[in-house]
Amino acid sequence: MRVPPQPRPVPDAAVPATSPLASVATFGRMIKFSHTVFALPFALAAAAIAARGHGITAGRVAAIVLAMVAARTAAMGFNRIVDRRFDARNPRTAGRELPAGKVSLAAAVALTTASAALFVAAAAWLGPLCLALSPVALALVLGYSFTKRFTWLCHIFLGAAIAAGPGGAWIAVRGDVAAPALWLMAAVATWIGGFDILYAIADRDFDRTAGLHSIPARFGIRAALAASAVLHGLTVTALLLLARAAGLGPIYLAGVALILAILVWEHALVRPSDLSRLDVAFFTLNGYVSVAFLVATLADVLVR
Repeated sequence: MRVPPQPRPVPDAAVPATSPLASVATFGRMIKFSHTVFALPFALAAAAIAARGHGITAGRVAAIVLAMVAARTAAMGFNRIVDRRFDARNPRTAGRELPAGKVSLAAAVALTTASAALFVAAAAWLGPLCLALSPVALALVLGYSFTKRFTWLCHIFLGAAIAAGPGGAWIAVRGDVAAPALWLMAAVATWIGGFDILYAIADRDFDRTAGLHSIPARFGIRAALAASAVLHGLTVTALLLLARAAGLGPIYLAGVALILAILVWEHALVRPSDLSRLDVAFFTLNGYVSVAFLVATLADVLVR
């Protein structure tokens, strides 16, 4: 596919000065801050399960939230930095803040570095094991950005990176790793991997021309939809096994049933011959999944 020429990015020095509020909004759009809803609820749910019979303070909850937001900001900032040349060539992403010149490279590097440092500081406050594992977590969330350069398994790597969030939240409360945390991490990894495959369908043609790897680019749309459905089936299985491992009850299981219904709806919206509702399937419905999981888990923990 021939990629049409794109407007040349505005040089760093030409980025206009804006108000502090406008700058914050621009940075928020660059890192897709609103997408924090995908991962943060699972970390909070992990903390809630881990806190049963153990207790948790408001300060520890705040530190978990801070660590999650900082790690995600660092990951997204790093992704935008290393992918900026690909983004400039892709018609779908050419308008992103870095290639469009709305954010300077220096500012993006500063935001990413500061966020990574803030994450390590929050991990240190949460305990020695969290601090010791913080470089591993950063390596996972930052390293994902390079995987699509050499493997179509990049979606699984992204899922594993984000699954470190609820695992870290469990460690922050309990100081160890147990079966419930592992099942929750498996659920998050397969859920994220499954919907990232759907997201990658939009870039299938560009990825092929740019030499980037993904399941849609390597195997086509039908195989990508099938792979996504299999991963989401594993998600529901892992959530059910979490119920058994953590002793969760009917309210939680009702939440899992709702999540299953949402995932079925998501896959019903996307067909090989009709990708027009891909954004609804990716953004809206997956937000429902994470919120439904958090509400059902908290309700079950509090009632039981």
